[in-house]
Amino acid sequence: MRIIAAALAALLVLPGVASATDTYWELKPTGTDARLRGLSAVSGQVAWASGSKGTVLRTVNAGRTWESVGPPGTEALEFRDIEAFDARNAVALSIGEGESSRIYRTSDGGRTWQEEFRNTDPKAFYDCVAFFDRFRGLALSDPVDGKFRVLRTWDGGRSWHVNATLGMPDALPGEFAFAASGQCVTTSGNHAWIATGGGAKARVLESRDGGRSWKASEVPLPSGEAAGVFAVAFKTPWRGVAIGGDYLLPTDPTPAFAINDGRGWTAGKQAPVGYRSGIAYRGNGLVTVGPSGTDTSKDGKTWKVADTGSFDTVDCVGHTCWAAGEKGRVGRT
Repeated sequence: MRIIAAALAALLVLPGVASATDTYWELKPTGTDARLRGLSAVSGQVAWASGSKGTVLRTVNAGRTWESVGPPGTEALEFRDIEAFDARNAVALSIGEGESSRIYRTSDGGRTWQEEFRNTDPKAFYDCVAFFDRFRGLALSDPVDGKFRVLRTWDGGRSWHVNATLGMPDALPGEFAFAASGQCVTTSGNHAWIATGGGAKARVLESRDGGRSWKASEVPLPSGEAAGVFAVAFKTPWRGVAIGGDYLLPTDPTPAFAINDGRGWTAGKQAPVGYRSGIAYRGNGLVTVGPSGTDTSKDGKTWKVADTGSFDTVDCVGHTCWAAGEKGRVGRT
Protein backbone atom coordinates (compact mmCIF):
# COMPACT_ATOMS: atom_id res chain seq x y z
CA MET A 1 0.00 0.00 0.00
CA ARG A 2 2.71 2.42 -1.07
CA ILE A 3 0.89 5.64 -1.96
CA ILE A 4 -2.08 4.89 0.28
CA ALA A 5 0.04 4.56 3.43
CA ALA A 6 1.42 8.05 3.02
CA ALA A 7 -1.97 9.48 2.11
CA LEU A 8 -3.59 7.98 5.19
CA ALA A 9 -1.14 9.76 7.44
CA ALA A 10 -1.82 13.09 5.74
CA LEU A 11 -5.56 12.90 5.13
CA LEU A 12 -7.06 11.08 8.09
CA VAL A 13 -6.47 13.83 10.60
CA LEU A 14 -9.84 14.79 11.93
CA PRO A 15 -9.88 16.62 15.26
CA GLY A 16 -10.82 14.50 18.27
CA VAL A 17 -13.05 17.19 19.75
CA ALA A 18 -15.07 16.25 22.82
CA SER A 19 -18.84 16.43 22.57
CA ALA A 20 -21.93 15.26 24.39
CA THR A 21 -21.42 11.74 23.02
CA ASP A 22 -17.65 11.68 23.61
CA THR A 23 -18.13 9.45 26.65
CA TYR A 24 -17.39 5.85 25.72
CA TRP A 25 -13.62 5.97 26.23
CA GLU A 26 -11.65 6.91 29.30
CA LEU A 27 -8.66 8.67 27.77
CA LYS A 28 -5.20 7.57 28.92
CA PRO A 29 -2.49 10.19 28.24
CA THR A 30 0.56 8.61 26.66
CA GLY A 31 3.01 11.51 26.55
CA THR A 32 3.55 11.22 22.79
CA ASP A 33 2.18 12.95 19.72
CA ALA A 34 2.85 9.95 17.47
CA ARG A 35 -0.03 8.50 15.49
CA LEU A 36 -0.76 5.07 16.95
CA ARG A 37 -2.20 2.58 14.45
CA GLY A 38 -0.83 -0.58 16.05
CA LEU A 39 -2.51 -1.93 19.19
CA SER A 40 -2.46 -5.17 21.17
CA ALA A 41 -4.63 -5.65 24.27
CA VAL A 42 -3.20 -8.34 26.55
CA SER A 43 -5.52 -7.74 29.51
CA GLY A 44 -7.34 -4.95 31.28
CA GLN A 45 -4.00 -3.95 32.77
CA VAL A 46 -1.50 -4.65 29.98
CA ALA A 47 -1.55 -3.18 26.47
CA TRP A 48 0.97 -2.25 23.78
CA ALA A 49 0.61 0.41 21.08
CA SER A 50 2.82 1.39 18.15
CA GLY A 51 2.97 4.02 15.46
CA SER A 52 4.91 6.78 13.77
CA LYS A 53 8.40 8.00 14.71
CA GLY A 54 9.49 4.49 15.70
CA THR A 55 7.08 4.62 18.64
CA VAL A 56 6.25 1.57 20.75
CA LEU A 57 4.40 2.08 24.06
CA ARG A 58 3.60 -0.32 26.88
CA THR A 59 1.40 -0.05 29.96
CA VAL A 60 1.09 -2.57 32.78
CA ASN A 61 -1.26 -0.55 35.00
CA ALA A 62 -4.39 -0.03 32.88
CA GLY A 63 -2.97 3.02 31.12
CA ARG A 64 -2.18 5.14 34.16
CA THR A 65 1.43 5.33 32.94
CA TRP A 66 3.08 4.39 29.66
CA GLU A 67 6.65 3.42 28.89
CA SER A 68 8.22 4.37 25.55
CA VAL A 69 10.04 1.17 24.64
CA GLY A 70 10.59 1.38 20.87
CA PRO A 71 13.67 -0.17 19.27
CA PRO A 72 16.55 2.34 19.32
CA GLY A 73 17.48 3.94 16.03
CA THR A 74 14.07 3.38 14.42
CA GLU A 75 12.70 6.93 14.65
CA ALA A 76 12.20 7.03 10.87
CA LEU A 77 10.04 3.89 10.86
CA GLU A 78 6.25 3.54 10.98
CA PHE A 79 5.26 0.73 13.35
CA ARG A 80 1.75 0.16 12.00
CA ASP A 81 1.14 -3.14 13.81
CA ILE A 82 2.12 -4.86 17.03
CA GLU A 83 1.18 -8.25 18.46
CA ALA A 84 1.86 -8.89 22.15
CA PHE A 85 1.65 -12.18 24.02
CA ASP A 86 2.08 -10.77 27.54
CA ALA A 87 3.81 -7.88 29.33
CA ARG A 88 7.25 -9.01 28.16
CA ASN A 89 6.89 -10.58 24.72
CA ALA A 90 5.80 -8.68 21.61
CA VAL A 91 6.40 -8.49 17.85
CA ALA A 92 6.28 -5.14 16.03
CA LEU A 93 5.97 -4.56 12.27
CA SER A 94 7.13 -1.45 10.44
CA ILE A 95 5.75 -0.72 6.99
CA GLY A 96 7.16 0.79 3.84
CA GLU A 97 8.90 0.08 0.57
CA GLY A 98 11.93 -2.15 0.55
CA GLU A 99 13.92 -2.21 3.78
CA SER A 100 11.45 0.01 5.62
CA SER A 101 9.34 -3.13 6.11
CA ARG A 102 10.83 -4.86 9.14
CA ILE A 103 9.84 -7.08 12.04
CA TYR A 104 11.26 -6.66 15.55
CA ARG A 105 10.79 -8.88 18.61
CA THR A 106 11.26 -8.28 22.33
CA SER A 107 11.17 -10.75 25.21
CA ASP A 108 11.95 -8.34 28.06
CA GLY A 109 9.18 -5.76 27.87
CA GLY A 110 10.92 -3.62 25.26
CA ARG A 111 14.22 -3.08 27.05
CA THR A 112 15.94 -4.82 24.15
CA TRP A 113 14.78 -5.72 20.63
CA GLN A 114 15.99 -8.08 17.94
CA GLU A 115 15.44 -7.30 14.28
CA GLU A 116 14.14 -10.64 12.98
CA PHE A 117 13.20 -9.68 9.42
CA ARG A 118 14.13 -6.95 6.94
CA ASN A 119 12.51 -6.89 3.53
CA THR A 120 15.00 -6.79 0.66
CA ASP A 121 12.50 -7.06 -2.20
CA PRO A 122 11.70 -3.58 -3.59
CA LYS A 123 8.38 -4.93 -4.89
CA ALA A 124 7.15 -5.91 -1.41
CA PHE A 125 5.40 -3.63 1.09
CA TYR A 126 4.31 -5.25 4.36
CA ASP A 127 1.09 -4.03 5.99
CA CYS A 128 0.19 -6.06 9.07
CA VAL A 129 0.94 -9.11 11.20
CA ALA A 130 -1.16 -11.61 13.19
CA PHE A 131 -0.57 -14.73 15.26
CA PHE A 132 -2.53 -17.95 15.69
CA ASP A 133 -0.80 -18.59 19.03
CA ARG A 134 2.51 -17.73 20.70
CA PHE A 135 4.48 -19.56 18.01
CA ARG A 136 2.69 -19.42 14.64
CA GLY A 137 2.15 -16.13 12.86
CA LEU A 138 1.69 -14.40 9.51
CA ALA A 139 2.84 -11.09 8.02
CA LEU A 140 1.18 -9.73 4.89
CA SER A 141 2.66 -7.80 1.97
CA ASP A 142 0.83 -6.12 -0.87
CA PRO A 143 0.91 -8.16 -4.09
CA VAL A 144 4.27 -9.04 -5.59
CA ASP A 145 4.13 -10.21 -9.22
CA GLY A 146 0.35 -10.43 -9.07
CA LYS A 147 -0.13 -12.28 -5.77
CA PHE A 148 -0.29 -11.23 -2.13
CA ARG A 149 2.89 -12.24 -0.33
CA VAL A 150 2.70 -13.90 3.07
CA LEU A 151 5.50 -14.49 5.58
CA ARG A 152 5.10 -17.30 8.11
CA THR A 153 6.79 -17.97 11.43
CA TRP A 154 6.71 -21.08 13.61
CA ASP A 155 8.92 -19.87 16.45
CA GLY A 156 7.18 -16.81 17.85
CA GLY A 157 8.63 -14.40 15.31
CA ARG A 158 12.30 -15.35 15.65
CA SER A 159 12.46 -16.38 12.00
CA TRP A 160 10.23 -15.63 8.99
CA HIS A 161 9.83 -17.47 5.69
CA VAL A 162 8.15 -16.39 2.45
CA ASN A 163 5.15 -18.61 1.79
CA ALA A 164 4.86 -20.38 -1.56
CA THR A 165 2.42 -18.61 -3.87
CA LEU A 166 0.87 -21.77 -5.36
CA GLY A 167 -1.99 -21.58 -2.87
CA MET A 168 -2.61 -17.85 -3.31
CA PRO A 169 -5.25 -16.59 -5.79
CA ASP A 170 -4.34 -13.86 -8.25
CA ALA A 171 -4.69 -10.30 -7.01
CA LEU A 172 -7.09 -8.00 -8.82
CA PRO A 173 -5.65 -5.03 -10.73
CA GLY A 174 -4.90 -2.31 -8.19
CA GLU A 175 -5.72 -4.52 -5.19
CA PHE A 176 -3.81 -4.12 -1.93
CA ALA A 177 -4.22 -4.18 1.85
CA PHE A 178 -4.64 -1.10 4.05
CA ALA A 179 -1.99 -0.50 6.72
CA ALA A 180 -4.45 1.63 8.65
CA SER A 181 -5.14 -0.26 11.89
CA GLY A 182 -3.08 -3.44 12.00
CA GLN A 183 -6.24 -5.39 11.21
CA CYS A 184 -5.85 -6.32 7.56
CA VAL A 185 -4.94 -9.83 8.77
CA THR A 186 -6.69 -11.69 11.57
CA THR A 187 -6.81 -15.25 12.85
CA SER A 188 -9.11 -17.60 14.76
CA GLY A 189 -8.25 -21.21 15.43
CA ASN A 190 -6.25 -22.42 12.43
CA HIS A 191 -8.06 -19.97 10.12
CA ALA A 192 -6.78 -16.64 8.83
CA TRP A 193 -8.31 -13.80 6.81
CA ILE A 194 -6.84 -11.02 4.67
CA ALA A 195 -8.80 -7.80 4.04
CA THR A 196 -8.34 -6.06 0.69
CA GLY A 197 -9.41 -3.02 -1.28
CA GLY A 198 -8.16 -0.79 -4.06
CA GLY A 199 -9.48 -2.98 -6.86
CA ALA A 200 -12.82 -3.18 -8.60
CA LYS A 201 -14.19 -5.36 -5.80
CA ALA A 202 -13.62 -5.53 -2.06
CA ARG A 203 -12.50 -9.01 -1.03
CA VAL A 204 -11.51 -11.14 1.92
CA LEU A 205 -9.05 -14.00 1.40
CA GLU A 206 -9.48 -16.94 3.78
CA SER A 207 -7.08 -19.69 4.78
CA ARG A 208 -8.24 -22.77 6.69
CA ASP A 209 -4.81 -24.40 6.94
CA GLY A 210 -2.72 -21.93 8.88
CA GLY A 211 -1.90 -19.69 5.94
CA ARG A 212 -0.62 -22.24 3.42
CA SER A 213 -3.48 -21.84 0.94
CA TRP A 214 -6.12 -19.15 0.40
CA LYS A 215 -9.53 -18.66 -1.18
CA ALA A 216 -10.89 -15.24 -2.19
CA SER A 217 -14.48 -14.09 -1.60
CA GLU A 218 -16.19 -10.88 -2.64
CA VAL A 219 -17.46 -8.72 0.21
CA PRO A 220 -20.38 -6.28 -0.25
CA LEU A 221 -18.39 -3.16 0.65
CA PRO A 222 -17.45 -0.24 -1.63
CA SER A 223 -14.04 -0.60 -3.25
CA GLY A 224 -11.74 1.68 -5.18
CA GLU A 225 -8.47 3.58 -4.95
CA ALA A 226 -9.17 4.64 -1.35
CA ALA A 227 -11.91 2.17 -0.42
CA GLY A 228 -12.38 -1.44 0.55
CA VAL A 229 -12.20 -3.68 3.60
CA PHE A 230 -9.95 -2.05 6.18
CA ALA A 231 -10.41 -4.49 9.07
CA VAL A 232 -11.69 -8.00 9.73
CA ALA A 233 -12.45 -9.66 13.07
CA PHE A 234 -13.60 -13.19 13.86
CA LYS A 235 -15.12 -14.42 17.11
CA THR A 236 -14.80 -18.02 15.93
CA PRO A 237 -13.67 -19.52 12.61
CA TRP A 238 -17.33 -19.39 11.52
CA ARG A 239 -18.42 -16.02 12.88
CA GLY A 240 -16.82 -12.81 11.68
CA VAL A 241 -17.24 -9.26 10.41
CA ALA A 242 -15.60 -6.89 7.93
CA ILE A 243 -15.67 -3.10 7.92
CA GLY A 244 -14.18 -0.24 5.94
CA GLY A 245 -15.40 2.41 3.53
CA ASP A 246 -13.59 5.21 1.73
CA TYR A 247 -10.99 7.01 3.82
CA LEU A 248 -11.14 10.07 1.55
CA LEU A 249 -14.84 10.36 2.49
CA PRO A 250 -14.74 9.73 6.25
CA THR A 251 -18.38 10.68 6.86
CA ASP A 252 -19.85 9.09 3.72
CA PRO A 253 -23.09 7.30 4.74
CA THR A 254 -22.60 4.50 2.20
CA PRO A 255 -22.85 1.24 4.22
CA ALA A 256 -19.50 -0.52 4.64
CA PHE A 257 -20.11 -3.41 7.00
CA ALA A 258 -20.55 -7.13 6.31
CA ILE A 259 -21.13 -10.29 8.33
CA ASN A 260 -19.91 -13.84 7.78
CA ASP A 261 -21.81 -16.65 9.50
CA GLY A 262 -19.72 -19.43 8.01
CA ARG A 263 -21.73 -19.49 4.78
CA GLY A 264 -20.25 -16.40 3.13
CA TRP A 265 -20.37 -12.62 3.33
CA THR A 266 -23.60 -10.63 3.45
CA ALA A 267 -24.18 -6.90 3.94
CA GLY A 268 -25.19 -5.92 7.45
CA LYS A 269 -28.80 -4.79 7.80
CA GLN A 270 -27.50 -1.68 9.51
CA ALA A 271 -23.99 -0.21 9.41
CA PRO A 272 -22.06 2.52 11.20
CA VAL A 273 -22.19 5.83 9.32
CA GLY A 274 -18.84 6.77 7.85
CA TYR A 275 -15.47 5.21 7.21
CA ARG A 276 -14.26 2.85 9.93
CA SER A 277 -10.72 1.46 10.11
CA GLY A 278 -10.86 -0.81 13.18
CA ILE A 279 -13.26 -3.36 14.63
CA ALA A 280 -13.19 -5.83 17.52
CA TYR A 281 -15.48 -8.17 19.43
CA ARG A 282 -16.28 -7.07 22.97
CA GLY A 283 -17.73 -10.21 24.51
CA ASN A 284 -20.42 -11.11 22.01
CA GLY A 285 -20.87 -7.51 20.88
CA LEU A 286 -18.79 -5.29 18.59
CA VAL A 287 -16.87 -2.03 18.80
CA THR A 288 -15.71 -0.17 15.70
CA VAL A 289 -13.68 3.03 15.39
CA GLY A 290 -12.70 5.61 12.81
CA PRO A 291 -11.71 9.26 12.51
CA SER A 292 -15.29 10.43 13.08
CA GLY A 293 -16.14 8.29 16.09
CA THR A 294 -16.92 4.99 17.78
CA ASP A 295 -19.95 2.77 17.24
CA THR A 296 -21.10 -0.22 19.27
CA SER A 297 -23.45 -3.11 18.60
CA LYS A 298 -24.77 -5.92 20.75
CA ASP A 299 -25.45 -8.23 17.81
CA GLY A 300 -24.02 -6.73 14.61
CA LYS A 301 -27.55 -5.96 13.43
CA THR A 302 -28.16 -2.56 15.02
CA TRP A 303 -25.58 0.10 15.86
CA LYS A 304 -25.40 3.19 18.02
CA VAL A 305 -22.91 6.04 18.18
CA ALA A 306 -20.96 5.72 21.42
CA ASP A 307 -18.29 8.41 21.02
CA THR A 308 -17.28 11.12 18.56
CA GLY A 309 -13.53 11.23 19.18
CA SER A 310 -11.03 10.09 16.55
CA PHE A 311 -9.39 6.65 16.76
CA ASP A 312 -7.72 4.44 14.16
CA THR A 313 -7.66 1.02 15.80
CA VAL A 314 -9.33 -0.98 18.56
CA ASP A 315 -8.62 -4.22 20.40
CA CYS A 316 -10.56 -5.96 23.16
CA VAL A 317 -9.84 -8.69 25.67
CA GLY A 318 -12.99 -9.97 27.32
CA HIS A 319 -15.13 -6.89 27.97
CA THR A 320 -12.21 -4.45 28.24
CA CYS A 321 -11.36 -2.55 25.06
CA TRP A 322 -8.50 -0.28 24.12
CA ALA A 323 -8.40 2.18 21.21
CA ALA A 324 -5.55 4.23 19.75
CA GLY A 325 -5.10 6.93 17.14
CA GLU A 326 -3.70 10.32 16.21
CA LYS A 327 -1.52 12.50 18.47
CA GLY A 328 -0.88 9.65 20.90
CA ARG A 329 -4.58 9.31 21.72
CA VAL A 330 -5.43 6.14 23.65
CA GLY A 331 -8.71 5.21 25.32
CA ARG A 332 -9.82 2.33 27.52
CA THR A 333 -13.34 1.20 28.39
